[in-house]
Amino acid sequence: MIALTAAEVAQATGGVLSPSTLRPSTLVTGPVLIDSRLAQPGALFVALSGEHSDGHDFAPAAVAAGAALVLSARPLTAPDGTPLPTVVVPDVERALGDLAREVLVRLRDASGEPGGAGLQVIAVTGSVGKTTTKDLLLQIFSTVGPTVAPVLSFNNEIGLPLTVLRADESTRYLVLEMGASGHGHLTYLTGIAPPDIAVVLVVGSAHLGKFGGIEGVARAKSELVVGLLPAGVAVLNADDPRVAAMRDLAPGEVLTFGESVGAQVRAIDIRLDRSGRASFTMLTPAPDGATHEERVSLRLVGEHHVHNALAAAAAAIAAGLTPDVIALGLTGADVLSPHRMHVVDRPDGVTIIDDSYNANPDSMRAALRALAVLAGRDRRSVAVLGEMLELGPDSHAAHESIGLQVARLDVALTVVVGRGARAIADGALLEGSWGDEVAVVDDIDAAVELLAGELRPGDVVLVKSSYGAGLWRLGDQLVADATVAVTRDAAP
Repeated sequence: MIALTAAEVAQATGGVLSPSTLRPSTLVTGPVLIDSRLAQPGALFVALSGEHSDGHDFAPAAVAAGAALVLSARPLTAPDGTPLPTVVVPDVERALGDLAREVLVRLRDASGEPGGAGLQVIAVTGSVGKTTTKDLLLQIFSTVGPTVAPVLSFNNEIGLPLTVLRADESTRYLVLEMGASGHGHLTYLTGIAPPDIAVVLVVGSAHLGKFGGIEGVARAKSELVVGLLPAGVAVLNADDPRVAAMRDLAPGEVLTFGESVGAQVRAIDIRLDRSGRASFTMLTPAPDGATHEERVSLRLVGEHHVHNALAAAAAAIAAGLTPDVIALGLTGADVLSPHRMHVVDRPDGVTIIDDSYNANPDSMRAALRALAVLAGRDRRSVAVLGEMLELGPDSHAAHESIGLQVARLDVALTVVVGRGARAIADGALLEGSWGDEVAVVDDIDAAVELLAGELRPGDVVLVKSSYGAGLWRLGDQLVADATVAVTRDAAP
């Protein structure tokens, strides 16, 4: 974060210094944080009130560890009664966004000066693939300049401002992941950080229950394009008609990606190796009107990652990188975020595909196809599937359709975990499973017990569900040691 005085923090957030004796010149040098355990000298501690804890209770510990200032909803004191240095605001979460907005304005002003970094803000949204595409962009851009991107999936009203506030005067690329679980969410986020480049991946069936249907999802995702800077570039998926239609909302240039013939950044000659990793020829437009070709070999498992790679490539083209640099970055990119198609070969001969961070029907089908490819004809495929949340009235049909997919891909054993996912078993039986290929268990403990007696060397096991269904705990368990009990209250 750039250095700010307490007075500047108060001005940016509409806050008041407390106590009255607090020096306005008190300097905040960063970082900005919401976890008091990470506090260090010069930090700004943001006292957010959550469902299970109140950040105000941890402010004394943050200040004791060196935090220079607290962003707070009320005046605070240490246990001995000493006032804590605070900026008191009406709404701490809103104030965090206001501070990020002001810092980004200052960074953009500085980057335009002679010798400035030339900061570009790249934002990514979509029903699936956001985190993977963000991770690819981080690895591509980092080869050519200082880059800041979210940790994990910091893509909401709290995570995005915290990511912006990690940037400083040296940052050349600021990559932001923008998630939406309702209308107006992306409008709020782009109000904090209007992008130079907006990437829309796909309009899918994630969070359908909150949007009122697929067209509602499309309207919500289009807010990212509307939120572009006037000279910004919209990077759109040519293979998704709902995304492609967003070109009418773009304020300026549009660059498309996909496998469609009309896509400007395109993949041809896609091949999968025995490990399910894709290689392809990437076609990009050349300045002279010709087409440039580069061969890309991904380390990520699953053919669906070709689309994420093309999206990242198109965004990098829009940012001014050359195709050879982009291809090299993609070929060298690894999985960075946990529980995202993380493939581990255990010493006992079992391969685990841990894709348990999140799930919706689109990503579930993609993961099952990757399981089928990785298992091939000589290894047994095992799918451990939990509930896909926030699908609204379509939930039963959506889960049932996954069961149909399981049967059609001839998955040898499917373990359905939890009551909310039971329609997966129904779908498999409807499609013609004899029943012994599908097991339904009530919870993660029961899944652990079943798998302990079922898994054998050579098996390939996919673990997938929405985060709230908790199968990430099972993913950790299977990757670490199948004999260790799952701890239900473990941190992700």
